Amino acid sequence: MINIDKKLKITIGVVLGLWGLITVIPFVWMILSAFKTNPEIVAAQPNLLPNEWTLDNFRELFQRLNFDVYLLNTVIITVLGFVGLLLNAMAGFAFAHYEFKFKNFLFVLVLATMMIPGQVTMIPVYLLLNQLGLTNTYLGIVLPGLTGAFGIFLFRQFFSSISEEFFEAARLDGASDFYVFFRVALPLSKPIIAVQGILTFIGGWNSFLWPLIIANDQRFYTLSVGLQLLQGQHGTNYALQMAGAAFMVVPILIIFIIFQKYILTGFNISGGK
Repeated sequence: MINIDKKLKITIGVVLGLWGLITVIPFVWMILSAFKTNPEIVAAQPNLLPNEWTLDNFRELFQRLNFDVYLLNTVIITVLGFVGLLLNAMAGFAFAHYEFKFKNFLFVLVLATMMIPGQVTMIPVYLLLNQLGLTNTYLGIVLPGLTGAFGIFLFRQFFSSISEEFFEAARLDGASDFYVFFRVALPLSKPIIAVQGILTFIGGWNSFLWPLIIANDQRFYTLSVGLQLLQGQHGTNYALQMAGAAFMVVPILIIFIIFQKYILTGFNISGGK
């Protein structure tokens, strides 16, 4: 029985390893192609490794195609998105450990917003922001997605698992509500913050449709919008497109690798409840 289980584990490991290798190959090809010339990519017998490594594709992205502007806009939008993460945490903590009028009803309303597709509210939100003069602004791009029902729900469920007596002990020592939240509750929620942080980063880094709608000035376009413009203007320059795509994907992979241990910790905490 032990040998069967061991062989089964080895088989599963080999299958998952092969599947992981197959999944990684397109990303490796994309990253390596970013350092090739376009004739080398479209050659009849292309090689995996570049025959001649070059950074000309990245230079063209930033020197001629305004990717420096798109990068700055994306970073600003992503950083502002982390303000929303803090607001989600505060709302989740309030729903978990404070008593106020219509608490349960309001929480149900928050969850009900998850059933409304974002495409349904885009036109009303655009008209509202246009009346407020927030088109072609960073605030107009970030504000509609600053908070979300999923983030509030996730923090609320996590904070609900922590006993109220734990926070009451801090209040008895003279700690204010803000001190309890920032110095006690937040440090305990690192796994959830890591998960939400990755989702926030990916959402901000890949933001495409809403920035394209709310901003009609290229000064406020994000990397995703710039990459789409690149594909339209240089559809036959595959090396340039690979460089733009690699520049979009690599930061996300780096962030995930850095914070994956916190995600695993979060799974362990959830499984132990």
